[in-house]
Amino acid sequence: MALFSSLTPVFIAIICVLIGVIMKKTNGEKEGRDTKSKPPSRPWVDEDLKDGTDHPLEEEEGEEEWQGLEENVAHVPFAGERYSEAEMIKRSQAFYELLNKRRSVRFLSDEPVPREVIDNVIRTAGTAPSGAHTEPWTFVVVQDPYLKHKIREIVEEEEEINYKKRMGDRWVNDLKRLRTNWIKEYLDTAPYLILIFKQVYGRLPNGKKKTHYYNEISVSIACGILLAALQNAGLCTVTSTPLNCGPQLRALLQRPANEKLLLLLPVGYPKKDATVPALTRKPLEDIMVVM
Repeated sequence: MALFSSLTPVFIAIICVLIGVIMKKTNGEKEGRDTKSKPPSRPWVDEDLKDGTDHPLEEEEGEEEWQGLEENVAHVPFAGERYSEAEMIKRSQAFYELLNKRRSVRFLSDEPVPREVIDNVIRTAGTAPSGAHTEPWTFVVVQDPYLKHKIREIVEEEEEINYKKRMGDRWVNDLKRLRTNWIKEYLDTAPYLILIFKQVYGRLPNGKKKTHYYNEISVSIACGILLAALQNAGLCTVTSTPLNCGPQLRALLQRPANEKLLLLLPVGYPKKDATVPALTRKPLEDIMVVM
């Protein structure tokens, strides 16, 4: 009896150790299951901008996986322009007045536009900032009449369905006052069509997928700069986001699977008899809040 009493603390200690080992193993297995069940963290994907045709990064197994970029990018002195306050005000006012004249023009002339101008405005769009400097954009310039007409056929076929079935009554009624419909003559007449594709992911030299952070936001910024560059060059366009046309247009233009159509811009001079809706823009006090 005395021997049993002396051994009791030992047995209790052994049992406690065994329970601890079992609990640790169970918790480890649970954490492992939780890790597998949780999707990888992708904070650069804005859920409001995400859509069902995005391609998952199947080969991206680790958040810290090296993507083949330089570990340390060299820094060089920044050489920016510095203007006097008077010059800053003058330049900002002049740029506003230039951009305030920008309008969506649906009546475009077939008059030729110098190709060098198109090259320059796309170079300008390519100066846009992008997530981790991945530059996730492709600008497809179409000038071939056959391809332009095929694009028009695809767009008009889908747009007619959009207007009659897919778009709600409110949307269609809102567009009526602007006198728009599914007929897109400008896709034939404009000397150039620029189709802007976002690259959902890139490719590393070894063939693996490369993450393109905030690709939709980055390409959207580039599109805004492109619109400003076109206005600066004296050209007109209309921003077109052809609903349900992306896959067909991607196939027609033989673009790879990692590219998704974001915007279609017909580019040219306005017709001599071109008209635009008499619209006004919100005043500054309605769009800016100073804290």
